[in-house]
Amino acid sequence: MYTVIRRENIITDDAEEGNLEFDQEPKGARVAVAMSGGVDSGVAAALLAQQGCDVVGVTMRLYSGGKDAVEDARRVADKIGIPHHVFDCASEFSHSVIDDFADSYLRGETPVPCARCNQRIKFGALLLKAREMGAEALATGHYARRVMGAKGAELHRAADQTRDQSYFLFATTQEQLAFLRFPLGGMRSKDDVRALAARFDLPVASKPDSQDICFVPDGDYAGLVAKLRPGACAAGDIVDEQGRVLGRHEGIIHYTVGQRRGLNFGRRGENNAPLYVLRLDAERKLVVVGPRESLAQREVFLREVNWLGDVVPEEGIGVSIKLRSAQPPLAAIFRMHDEGRGVVTLAEPAYGVAPGQAGVIYAGERVLGGGWIESQYPSV
Repeated sequence: MYTVIRRENIITDDAEEGNLEFDQEPKGARVAVAMSGGVDSGVAAALLAQQGCDVVGVTMRLYSGGKDAVEDARRVADKIGIPHHVFDCASEFSHSVIDDFADSYLRGETPVPCARCNQRIKFGALLLKAREMGAEALATGHYARRVMGAKGAELHRAADQTRDQSYFLFATTQEQLAFLRFPLGGMRSKDDVRALAARFDLPVASKPDSQDICFVPDGDYAGLVAKLRPGACAAGDIVDEQGRVLGRHEGIIHYTVGQRRGLNFGRRGENNAPLYVLRLDAERKLVVVGPRESLAQREVFLREVNWLGDVVPEEGIGVSIKLRSAQPPLAAIFRMHDEGRGVVTLAEPAYGVAPGQAGVIYAGERVLGGGWIESQYPSV
């Protein structure tokens, strides 16, 4: 069984009780915990079990290389003393996440598969499984906070800004958010989480964090896409903004907007300035390069917008937006354009805005929603 930890040892000195989601569940409430075999989800399950919840561990078998993760999740569940169920989601994961990942690269985009997985698998298929098991909530090891506001559950950034994962959760719907719990959202640091794992004596306490996309453990994204979509490796020209050929490439999947290194054609711009990837023309197999100033973008267009805030007035609202997960948010005005689409006008130009990435919109710490970045509105 799990080790009992006194509550005052769990909460760090500067943590707010309202940030600790597991405290909100009544004793005996059935909570399914998405267990990945890592430290974070293991600690989330242990905390909920300690609080007296009826915890059930659930793990998705997503791809052939994930057997070790499933076994680690089982070992953690056994240590805590909770039942553990494994669901085979490989077919749905392959179609909804891996195929989408490959097709996005084929279109000249830079995808965010973790956000797609949360949207379609964890908070889609797995959430339905949790409901079928009679769970009153589904908890995950994500670093984000679910805060109850005047109109219901709100999604907020994690207390530990260096670990915040709210960017990858932007597509979470209001209905899903009402059912979700994030026990680690109020934790001060990953060191505190690892300390809890050690105190609970979890067998994964020293397991390193994953640094790559789960289905590409070797980090060779281009290699996987080439295997799934051979046409993505078709060679083509590297051209400047005037269409002059500067060199050749071995597939647009090797490039992303804003990239400077690895162009491998030995050319520079005027005054010996470095050249950057400005855009990828998948149809014509072109990599278009130019000076950094040509990357400047004041308007960002979003598709498949998921909105968690109040109704947006016609003139728009002041927000901040993250255009990549590791970049700081930028001041902007957001307006809804039409059904499922929005436009963001930045206060200052951004450089290297890549189609396929997520544009996630914040009001302070709260996630208002977001969408997938596109270079322009598609023709209709």
